[in-house]
Amino acid sequence: MILTVTPNPSLDRTYEVPSLDRGEVVRATGERMDPGGKGVNVSRAVAAAGRRTIAVLPLGGAPGALVAELLHAQGIDVAPVPVAGATRSNIALAESDGVLTKINAPGPELSAAEQESLLDTVRLQSRGADWIACCGSLPRGLAPSWYAELVARAHAAGVRIALDTSGPALLRALPERPDVVKPNAEELAEAVGRPLTTVGDAVKAAEELRERGARAVLASLGADGQLLVDGAGTWFGSARVDAVRSNVGAGDASLAGFLTAGGAGPRALASAVAHGAAAVQLPGSVMPTPGDLDPAAVTVMAEVPVDRVLTEPVS
Repeated sequence: MILTVTPNPSLDRTYEVPSLDRGEVVRATGERMDPGGKGVNVSRAVAAAGRRTIAVLPLGGAPGALVAELLHAQGIDVAPVPVAGATRSNIALAESDGVLTKINAPGPELSAAEQESLLDTVRLQSRGADWIACCGSLPRGLAPSWYAELVARAHAAGVRIALDTSGPALLRALPERPDVVKPNAEELAEAVGRPLTTVGDAVKAAEELRERGARAVLASLGADGQLLVDGAGTWFGSARVDAVRSNVGAGDASLAGFLTAGGAGPRALASAVAHGAAAVQLPGSVMPTPGDLDPAAVTVMAEVPVDRVLTEPVS
């Protein structure tokens, strides 16, 4: 069972529009509504793979009730933490030429009591969990050290923990030795404070995060593939993708694939790459099912192409 923690979930509304003209009335040609947040997406991907997952998240108001309803409909157990503020609602405007404009709300501010209730709920729900996946930005009210506290408590309870966040929240958590951290290229560059132009640069940055405390680093390099750096070695994985439809939630699908395959070693990396590749070929934030995966399109190797220039270097 994989437990996910999403401190700042959302109700995501996506409108399809022919074009976006400022100051004009724009009529949508289609719309959809999804539960949002990185941890929520991990739970959705785990459930799509036929595995059990519990989503822990603070929920408030009518948007929060709708998020829980949508998650239950996808076969996901929800452990809500009631909060006074309403869960945020995000808007995405998808134009016919593929341009996506997103408006993300800040979300409610959590009180000290609500923060502690969130930690207590994670502790209670984590009994019997194989992994805890903590994902996304922190809402207002939570200090950058909140994830560090969560990692420390998880380890004290004997549960492995994966962390997908960035900035100060990531750096503050590293000394608590999360079992795996999952930055993308931009987050990896931000964490080490220097640009990444080659795969070798990404390897060195991942090794630096391990020196700071992370036990393993699963780094997404976009179209170039993924890296896994841990105590046993370094592996590079990539996949053939016929056509990209949407990269929304692809990194979350990758993390789900990694954890459901054991969360360690080249086999788990291959699963992460397969899930990410499948996700980008699906519309919106749809999570892949086993039937969407193409393991034959995935390549994982220990001989990392360190001199390969990244398709989208991070400055």
